[in-house]
Order: sequence, then structure tokens, then C-alpha cells
Amino acid sequence: MVFGVRAFELALMHRMRDLNPARVEDALADMGATRAELREAHTLWTRTAYAGRSPKGAGRFRTALGRPAFEGERPIGSLTCDVVRWALPYWPGLEFELLVGPGGEIWNQWFVRPCGDRTLSFAGLVPWECVVADVGASFPGAVQEEGAAPHHWAVSFPHSGTTYRARFVYGLLQRVDPR
Repeated sequence: MVFGVRAFELALMHRMRDLNPARVEDALADMGATRAELREAHTLWTRTAYAGRSPKGAGRFRTALGRPAFEGERPIGSLTCDVVRWALPYWPGLEFELLVGPGGEIWNQWFVRPCGDRTLSFAGLVPWECVVADVGASFPGAVQEEGAAPHHWAVSFPHSGTTYRARFVYGLLQRVDPR
């Protein structure tokens, strides 16, 4: 397997399968991919993370994904980090973003909406179409929380007298559950 954009998308889906296995199965069918290809992509991506001669930090992503759609800087507190984003074909309208610290280490990696947050109704919380910032912009009182596994996030928010928890993998909505 050549590790490029398609393999990277599959590697992301491997972790998304934790919270939304049915959506991942649909995506595999859409892409004409197999579960074996999904596992192989995850294995190759993980292996490159620990390979001694493999590029580190954003270089690993550049090798797999090519030229980014956006590169810039963002102040975070008293530091400035680099922002690098790639458009991925399976998630149009969203970009996969890295926040890279001054030493080249990756501080965060997740999907964002490059044109800014979108305000949604509760019915508009559709898996794989919303990002963390969308929920924050849509529901006053939303609170971000750590997820239960690497690259998982949660956002608790009130709606119509009930508190819900939106669960994300790589910043992409996977499901919404009553709390």
C-alpha cells in the first residue's frame, strides 16, 4: 500500500470506528475499500510514527498528504504556533488541521471548518458533518471535555432541558447521546 491521502483517510476512520462503526462501514463501501485495507492503513500510519528514519511532526503529514491547503500562524497564550491544514476528499468543506508548537511538536490534530464555525440546530448535528467549534457556536453553555481515548473529544451542551454529550474523533462529530 502506498501511503497517501486515501490511506490517511482510512487511518483516521480506524479510530472513528470506536464510536461510529456503522458510518465507517458506509464509508468503506463508498470508497470501495475493505476492512483489511482500513487495518493496513492504520498499521502503516502507526508504524511511521515510530520509525527512526520517518519524518517527524508535520513532515510526516506532508509526506502522506502533499502540499497543505493552508499554512499560517496562530497565537495561543504567549506562544505562537504554526497552523497547517489539508483538504481531504472524503470530508468536503472541512480541513484536517495541525497545530505545531515552536519546537516542531504537534499540539493538536483535528478537523476544522476553514471558513469559520457554522451555527446548527439540534437536528443539524449530523455525524461526519460537524466539528467541535460548530457545537460550541450553536449551543450556549457548551463545555469541551476530554474524550475516553486518544484523539477523542466530547462537548456537553444543554438543549430543551436536557444535557447532551457530543462525541468527536479527530474533532469530527461521531454521535450525540443524552448525558
